[in-house]
Amino acid sequence: MARRSPQPILWGGLPEGATVLVDTAPLIYLLQDHPVFATRFAGLFEAAEAGRLQLALSTVTLAEVLTGPYQAGQMTLAKRYEAALGAYCLVPLTPALAALAAQLRVQYRLKLPDAVQLASALEIGAAALVTHDRDFSRVQGLPVLMGEAV
Repeated sequence: MARRSPQPILWGGLPEGATVLVDTAPLIYLLQDHPVFATRFAGLFEAAEAGRLQLALSTVTLAEVLTGPYQAGQMTLAKRYEAALGAYCLVPLTPALAALAAQLRVQYRLKLPDAVQLASALEIGAAALVTHDRDFSRVQGLPVLMGEAV
């Protein structure tokens, strides 16, 4: 009987080929090259770029990431961010997802945007939710990855 080699373990202990939902902060850290926090999530984005992980975003993340450039009047930067984020799977906010977010908001006492993030992760069967937000500390049944310390 042939032995199968174990599946490679990637950033955050994720198995190769896993899909993860990425919350807003890790993306902003990467896009703005944050001097402290960008490196905590760099391995995640490197694994995705190499095709070893699949990243997904909620529509809330898209709106939150674009808010800063629009607020600063940087339309070109906003368009560049929008194009960059288009490389990832975008989870649409459907009525069913909104209802699930409402349930999760009550269950875990989350803010509405966080509840939408969690509902989006559950909707797509994500292996984990990647965030830098401690509000997810009560969540059960889905790994919540906070970034790797460097």
